[in-house]
Amino acid sequence: MAKEKNDNKRNKQIAVNRKARHEYAIEETFEAGIVLTGTEVRSLREGGGQLTDTFVLIRKGEAWIYGLHIRAYSHGNRFNQEPDRVRKLLFHKKQIRYLDQKASQAGYTIIPLSLYFSPEGRVKVEVALAKGKKLHDKRDAIAKRDSDRDTARALKDHNR
Repeated sequence: MAKEKNDNKRNKQIAVNRKARHEYAIEETFEAGIVLTGTEVRSLREGGGQLTDTFVLIRKGEAWIYGLHIRAYSHGNRFNQEPDRVRKLLFHKKQIRYLDQKASQAGYTIIPLSLYFSPEGRVKVEVALAKGKKLHDKRDAIAKRDSDRDTARALKDHNR
């Protein structure tokens, strides 16, 4: 019984944008709801979401996510929506104003990092305010990761 309660408190990952952390320097993260239909939620429960090449734009005081692919629900028939349609994100007005102000600055963009189910069963999107990395920044990150791995390996061998 106690194990079930712990499982319910965690978020269930649907999709992760792995490329985002490599391509961008993450400044801030936000959690947003997303407007979906019933068949889209059922499709996500089957594991039918993909976040590659997605981005967020703010138009007329509303946040919209572009490029989010949710495949058609297997038993959805005529209630299925177009898999790549534009979907609305649910933010507070202050957050939208803040993100719009920051995104209008040069080099900043708003990208989704992950899509998951909250403990209440709602679909949430983790969105980041990010700045694009230059090629040399990517190389520095790769070199740091390699050196950290080598250090950890050396410490592990030394402790044996």
